[in-house]
Parts: sequence; C-alpha cells; structure tokens
Amino acid sequence: MDKGHKASRTIEITILSAENLSLDRKSVKKNAYVIARIDPINYGSTKADFEGGCNPSWNEKLTLDMPFQTRFITLEVKCKTSSGDRVVGTASLPISDLSGDYTPESYLHFLSYRLRDSRGEKNGIINVSARVKVQVESMSPAVTKNPMRNGCSSSWQQPTLGVPAGHQKISYYGGVVTGVPIWS
Repeated sequence: MDKGHKASRTIEITILSAENLSLDRKSVKKNAYVIARIDPINYGSTKADFEGGCNPSWNEKLTLDMPFQTRFITLEVKCKTSSGDRVVGTASLPISDLSGDYTPESYLHFLSYRLRDSRGEKNGIINVSARVKVQVESMSPAVTKNPMRNGCSSSWQQPTLGVPAGHQKISYYGGVVTGVPIWS
C-alpha cells in the first residue's frame, strides 16, 4: 500500500435473532441481548429483547473497527436476571466465513451459528448477517482518477473480484458474477 494511503477495515454485523435459548435448562423468558466482541475493548451490544422469550429478535446493526489480524468475532448471548446478567451461550464467527477467496468485497452473508453454554453444551442458535468493508482513505487532497470511467472524477471505485457480466447499467450486484468452481 502507498505511504500516502491509510487502510481500515470494519465489520457490519446485524444481530437478527436467536432460537431455543435456555438458562439452567429452562426456556429464557425475556431480557436477552447480544454482545459482539472483537477484543476486550472493541465490542458492540444490542438492546434487550423483552418479548421474544426463548426466540428473541433484535435486527440491530453493529459496526465495529476490525484489525487485519482478527481471526474471529465472539457472539455472546446474555440474559438480564434478578441475580445479574448471565451468559446464555457463546459462538465464534470466523472472519474466514466472511472473506473467502470467491467472495466479493462487502458481500452480505447470512449466517447461523450454534451457541454453547458455559459447560460446552448446545444451547440454541444465533442468526446474523455480516459484511467486511475495507476502506482506503487518501491522506492527501489530490483528485484521484477513476479507472472504471473515461476521464477524471473525484470519486474512485474499488475494483471487485469476479467476472464482469452484462453492461454498465447492471448495478444491483455491481455487474459481477461470482461462483465456486467445481472439479470432477
């Protein structure tokens, strides 16, 4: 990377819902929430769900700064009880699930992970959507030419992985076809 550019990476993770949550082998009644943690000081939290019981729904987007060496994100489901906040279950979201070789940058993934309680036993499922965004910010005010257009422009379009498809009017998926090769 040029010394005139600074790279940063963020993850947008939407905590959608959870299924079949229990605490001490009894269904969770209310007050479940999720903490998405990259490290001890870099995390985000949803609000508590007061109505979903053992199948809570949040649909909350969390945006976190993510160092390039990050290997996974910890998803921790907790429940507020009269004796304090208790861990219902934990799951690890590997970053490799979001940024594989055949996935375009900023691709939105819908994922489900098995939660495990403090004894390591299965305790429900968490459903999330997530995307990794890599941003390159210029540290100088110079105008950058856009290689995707003829002429000059003050905006720059990040090249994407994949095979170009159709003409430039296709913009919903960026006009890129991706797939996983199959060998027999």
